[in-house]
Amino acid sequence: MSSPYISFDKEEWSKLKANVPMTISAEQLENLKGINEALTMEEVSNVYLPLSRLLNLYTRASQQLHTVTDTFLGKQTKKVPFIIGIAGSVAVGKSTSSRIIQALLKEWHHHPNVDILTTDGFLYPNKVLEERGIMNRKGFPESYNTKKLLNVLGELKSGNRHVTAPVYSHLTYDILEDEVQVLDQPDIVIVEGINVLQTPKPKKAEPETYVSDFFDFSIYVDAHEDYLKKWYINRFMKLRDTAFQDEKSYFHKYADLTDEEAIEIAEDIWNRINLKNLRENIRTTRKRADLILQKDSDHFVDHILLRKM
Repeated sequence: MSSPYISFDKEEWSKLKANVPMTISAEQLENLKGINEALTMEEVSNVYLPLSRLLNLYTRASQQLHTVTDTFLGKQTKKVPFIIGIAGSVAVGKSTSSRIIQALLKEWHHHPNVDILTTDGFLYPNKVLEERGIMNRKGFPESYNTKKLLNVLGELKSGNRHVTAPVYSHLTYDILEDEVQVLDQPDIVIVEGINVLQTPKPKKAEPETYVSDFFDFSIYVDAHEDYLKKWYINRFMKLRDTAFQDEKSYFHKYADLTDEEAIEIAEDIWNRINLKNLRENIRTTRKRADLILQKDSDHFVDHILLRKM
């Protein structure tokens, strides 16, 4: 059966970096990787350098098209960012991938200003979720203020300056009411979140606007359910010994759990919430991505799928 994707193993993909130099140091890499990921310089070189080269080519083509449009119109129009969407399950490593891609893309001369916008900031505040009785469905489509996210993306694609977005705290597990992220005409915006490729269930016959309508390129970070569950539990255990120890943490109640208790609770949260969301809402968007990074059990990418143009 034919596929809309070109398939690469890591060795084949690695060759596509051509002569792109490594611009991330080992020290930088330590600051970029997630709490439970064994990321290496070799992984960055083999997977993310070729990807940064591809994204650079796409971004430059988009910038050139903007110049052509200005020439046609006979006037200079507002610069708009190239927007990249990154989706995937909880614990798959989306945030780490986003940070690595950001760090690499910032080193290209044509687009030094690269921002990350996470959809966590567009979750409804806990107070609203509690009022609506959906606190246990945090992360599901109905827990996001999608209208606000669409408005922010619309402002960015209109070339507006000083676009503001809400900020989420993983420590307090809530929106920070007195803090905003300011995006001032960036060259590239990476929009990262489990829900960025989802399409809402239509409520009426008229076409709806989707978050992905604003994307110039989209990536799905993929892994087998069993690996995701293992990574989620391992991350929970590490957070129990670190972030959860902070009395300000929403999850401080888990700080003194035994290993057995922590594993039991993490498994329950995974099966009851994250796995359900993955099967119902997240994994179904995989086929909408322009590029798929498939991870093996060691958290390293072992296969890449690139949509045919």
